[in-house]
Amino acid sequence: MTLRIGNASGFYGDRFDALREMLTGGELDVLTGDYLAELTMLILGRDRLKDPGAGYARTFLRQLEECLGLAHERGVRIVTNAGGLNPAGLAARIRELADRLGLPVRVAHVEGDDLTRDHPGALAAHAYLGGFGIATCLREGADVVVTGRVTDAALVTGPAAAHFGWSPTDYDRLAGAVVAGHVLECGTQATGGNYAFFADGKHDRGVLRKPGFPLAELHEDGTAVITKHPGTGGFVDVGTVTAQLLYETQGARYAGPDVTARLDTVRLTQDGPDRVRISGVRGEAPPPTLKVGLNRLGGFRNEVAFVLTGLDIEAKAALVREQLEPHLAKVTDVRWDLVRTDRPDAGTEETASALLRLVVRDADQEVVGRALSGAAVELALASYPGFHVLAPPGKGSPYGVFEDMYVPHGAVDHVAVLHDGRRIPVAPAQETAVLENPPEAPLPDPPPPGPTRRAPLGLVAGARSGDKGGNANVGVWARTDDGWRWLAHTLTVERLRQLLPETAELNVTRHDLPHLRALNFVVEGILGEGVAAQHRFDPQAKALGEWLRSRHLDIPEALL
Repeated sequence: MTLRIGNASGFYGDRFDALREMLTGGELDVLTGDYLAELTMLILGRDRLKDPGAGYARTFLRQLEECLGLAHERGVRIVTNAGGLNPAGLAARIRELADRLGLPVRVAHVEGDDLTRDHPGALAAHAYLGGFGIATCLREGADVVVTGRVTDAALVTGPAAAHFGWSPTDYDRLAGAVVAGHVLECGTQATGGNYAFFADGKHDRGVLRKPGFPLAELHEDGTAVITKHPGTGGFVDVGTVTAQLLYETQGARYAGPDVTARLDTVRLTQDGPDRVRISGVRGEAPPPTLKVGLNRLGGFRNEVAFVLTGLDIEAKAALVREQLEPHLAKVTDVRWDLVRTDRPDAGTEETASALLRLVVRDADQEVVGRALSGAAVELALASYPGFHVLAPPGKGSPYGVFEDMYVPHGAVDHVAVLHDGRRIPVAPAQETAVLENPPEAPLPDPPPPGPTRRAPLGLVAGARSGDKGGNANVGVWARTDDGWRWLAHTLTVERLRQLLPETAELNVTRHDLPHLRALNFVVEGILGEGVAAQHRFDPQAKALGEWLRSRHLDIPEALL
C-alpha cells in the first residue's frame, strides 16, 4: 500500500499558506514541515536567551491555528521539526490549541537531541537524531509529532518505518526513504524552484511563479515517486529531482543516524507528467557516531558599503581605505571587497557606481561599533568626490559560529514522549560501519575529438550549490549521455579551481555519480565559520553553482 507524504515547509519563513495548500490540494497520509537549518538553530538560541519558553518556530503554531482542524478532518498526520530547541514547549502549545478548538488530537514529541549542557559556552548544541523516535510516536497513535534537531530526511523515514513496519536493519528500504526525504526537505526546490534551466523555454514562465510543494508516494520496498498535487504550479522532472538530490550533499555515501544511503546507486526515471520514480537505492549500516551541530556567539560584526561613482574607482577605493585603516588597527578581522558593478559611460548613476564593502569582526562590540561608525561618518566631507554609503554603519551586531562534532550513538537519550505522558526510549543503532569512500565508479569513454566553441558551462550543465558548516558543495549534472561523457572528463578539480578562483587555495574533492550523470564537488573552508559568521558575499554558497555555470570554456559544438 502506498504512503503519500507531502512537505509544506523547506525553512523557517517559507510560504505561510503552504500547509493549507497541501491539505486541500489532494490526498495525503502524512504532511511534514522542515523548519530547521544551522542558522535557524542560532536564531532560536537567541530567542531562548530572551525567553526560556521560546526556542521553537512560532510560525508553525500560527499555521496550525488555521489548519489543525482541517488535518484532523482529513485524517492527515503531521510531523515537523518546528520544535527546534524546545519540542516539549511547542507540543504543549499545540495541545492547548487543540483543546481550545475542541479537537481530540494526540500530540507527541521527541527528545534527546539537546546536548547544550555538555558544551559550556555554546548557545545550542544538538545531535542529529534519526526517524525511529518519530516512528514510535506514530505507532502509538500520535496525530501530530514534534521534534527538535533530527535529520531532515527523518521526517520521511520515521513515518515510512511506522507505516511499513520496517526494522532498523532494513537498510535498503530506509535508504530509499532517505533519498525521498532529501528530495522533499527543501520544498519547492524539487518542483522547479531555484532550478538551473528555468529559462530554457520548455515551461511557461507562469508555471514557475508559484511552484507547488512536493510529495512522495512511498512503497514498502523503499522505492518512491516524487510528484505534486494536480493543478499546482511548477513541474517535476528528472532534472529538478537531480538538482535537489545534489543539494548540500558530499560523497557517494550519504550518512545518517539510521542508515548510510548510497547516492551512487540512485536511479531516476520519468514516470509520467510531473512524476519521477526513485529506485535502486542501496543502504548500509550507519556510521558509529552522530553529528552534533554546535552554535555559539562568535563576537560582533559591522559592515559599511561605500559607493564609488564614475571615474578613478580604484583611486577612490584606495583613498578611503587609507583614511580608515588607522581606525581599524585594533580590529581582529578586517575585510575589504571592491565590487565592480560600474560600467563606462553609463546611462544611470547606479550603473556608473561600484561598491567598496568593509566588513569587520571582533569580540569587543565597541571596537566594531561606534569607533568604526564614527570614523566612517566623519569622512562624509573629507574623502573621495561623490562620497556616500548605502546605509550608515550601526553599533555592531552579534554573529554566530557553527561547528560540527561527533558523539557515539549511546551518548544521547533518544526518547518518544507520547500524548499520555509515557516515555519510550529509542534504542541506538545496533549495527554500525565506519564511513569510507566507495570504490571509484567507472566513467564513460571520453567523446571523440571535434570542433569546439567558447561558451558558458551552463549551456550544457546544470548546477546547485549549498552549505555544510564552513564547507560548500557544488553539484553539477549533464542532461544527456553525450554531455555526461564530456563533463566527466572535462570538469576536473583542477579545472574547477581555474573556473572558480576563490577555491584555488582550498581543499576540493570531487565525487562521481554516474547514474545521475553528475559530479559533486566539496569545497572545504570557503564559508569560514558558517553562514552565521557571514564570511563571504554569498554566505550559504547558494549561487556558487550559478557562478560556475556562467564561466566560459571550450565546449564541443555537438553539445551546443
